[in-house]
Amino acid sequence: MKELTKSEQALAMRSKISKLEEDLLKMANDKTIIAGDNNGKGNPLAPLTHSFAKGVYVREMNMPEGTCVVGKIHKRDHIWFLLEGYIMVATEESVEQYEAPCYIKSTGGTKRVILALEDTRFVNIHPNPSNTEDLLELEKYNVASTYEEYEEYIKNK
Repeated sequence: MKELTKSEQALAMRSKISKLEEDLLKMANDKTIIAGDNNGKGNPLAPLTHSFAKGVYVREMNMPEGTCVVGKIHKRDHIWFLLEGYIMVATEESVEQYEAPCYIKSTGGTKRVILALEDTRFVNIHPNPSNTEDLLELEKYNVASTYEEYEEYIKNK
């Protein structure tokens, strides 16, 4: 059997993540959250807190144990922190487990599926060059909802 290239492996994982997101949406329950829902307010199960500093947007989410979050596609490199808890994260590149405290550099184009293996506090640090506090504007600037939208962003960058 032919071994897949790294690019083919990433596309296969992208397909699996998209399928998982579709399946979770179909059977969504009180332990499933699709990121970006509720206009930046998060979900009552995993509420979001937003903080701002010059040029920086900080988005914090608390996830109860057993919660699964499917994120959007990050357009730019950024740093995320796991402040409390233990999580499993699937991306196109890998499936990893992280225990707090830790921080990770996430590259542009990354979409994450996060499963909280314990109660978790998770923080993303995003650029905010316009210093806006408009959550919809920040979401539009920092993430894409679909891989097609992300590819269009890259093409026009």
